[in-house]
Amino acid sequence: MSILAILISLGLLMFLAYRGITVLLLAPVMAALAVVLSGDAGALLPSYTVTFMSQLGGYLAKFFPLFILGALFGQLMADSGAAHAISEGLVKRLGTRHVILTVVLACALLTYGGVSLFVVAFAVYPIGAQLFRRTSTPKRLLPAALALGSFTFTMTALPGTPAIQNAIPIPYFQTNSFAAPGLGIIAGLIMLGLGTWWLKGRATKAQAQGEGYGKHDNEALNDDAPVARMSMLTAVIPLILVIGLNALLTYLVFPRIDFSYLNDAFPELDPAGATGMWSILIALSCASLWLVVTRWKQWADLKTTVNNGCFGAMLPVFNTASEVGYGAVIASLAGFALVKEAVLGLYPDNPLISEAVAVNVLAGITGSSSGGMSIALSTLGSTYMEMAVNAGIDPELMHRVAALAAGSMDTLPHSGAVITLLAICKLTHRQSYGQMFMMTVAFPMLALISVVTLGSLFGSF
Repeated sequence: MSILAILISLGLLMFLAYRGITVLLLAPVMAALAVVLSGDAGALLPSYTVTFMSQLGGYLAKFFPLFILGALFGQLMADSGAAHAISEGLVKRLGTRHVILTVVLACALLTYGGVSLFVVAFAVYPIGAQLFRRTSTPKRLLPAALALGSFTFTMTALPGTPAIQNAIPIPYFQTNSFAAPGLGIIAGLIMLGLGTWWLKGRATKAQAQGEGYGKHDNEALNDDAPVARMSMLTAVIPLILVIGLNALLTYLVFPRIDFSYLNDAFPELDPAGATGMWSILIALSCASLWLVVTRWKQWADLKTTVNNGCFGAMLPVFNTASEVGYGAVIASLAGFALVKEAVLGLYPDNPLISEAVAVNVLAGITGSSSGGMSIALSTLGSTYMEMAVNAGIDPELMHRVAALAAGSMDTLPHSGAVITLLAICKLTHRQSYGQMFMMTVAFPMLALISVVTLGSLFGSF
């Protein structure tokens, strides 16, 4: 019954989220339904007040500053006119035939530079919306373009990416972030090439049928959008600051600081884990301050811009936190343990396939790439390592397969990342999820299969 309860709850969550019902209500209600259907109605209230809310609160405590600064930075980019200047510059340099590739590469540059995918979504959305609107490209394709550049090849495939999905396998396989670089690049090119080709084809077909950008009354981008009299180089300085300061603090400044003096005042603080967050928060703050100060005399209404930016973070962060709470409740049910054991036991004679299936399925159930991979590797990471050594499989190949598998089924309709991106773009599942599925599930799955096949035939490279 517990397994059936999980399937019913998950199915309803995906279906109703696709129908446009807010996950703020769906997540706790579907979590409660799973608890009741699993035959443990007595644990209903504790599951909500203790498990669901504690995980929701924990997520907010960890990521709320990132969301609010990311949203503020994106709003400042839009209202300062920097987004318009970048869109003008990109159109002049690349023409109007490559706006989708432009948005994808802008996201890829930022995420590969270490910027959180949520921050990238906030920052690039106004630029992408300007470009799509100027070229009459349907806005419903914008979330897919943002997702392709943020949630796919720079998150799991490209060697050296600082994404958490590329870092989790390191201690289990004694590898580094550059594991299996050749296979990673091949997987990245598959995702980038197929994704760009697909979206370009959908855009061309839509435009041929007379579909333009579309009317979207719930967005601030309109004919009166801020136009800045600045060069494209000046407009991209804030983006350079985000990437540059983040890298500088992460790799040069913080590693040279001895934080032991904080042990007494903050005994639970782990500086090694916290400095990554500190770096991006400082970088976003400095970039936002740069926009405010350098455009000081040009602001039409700075107070409104700041307020709108901060308010704009509320829905995305609470949507995602609610999904985290839902996943925690599901993971606490007895049926989840059975599902986990069954999934991890698949293909015991082939560690590559077993690992790929296990991470994929668990990422799909939890709606989290890092969550699914963490569950799989924390449970059988040492076993996979032993099996790989016995089978003569390079641990670097196991690393890359785990990372790629984490980024395949993690973006089903109930995924917090999907819900957050749609909220940022002010679009619904019905309008945009079909194209997002192709970018973040279908093509990454093809890349994963390709890497497993090539790795099985030629080994790691």
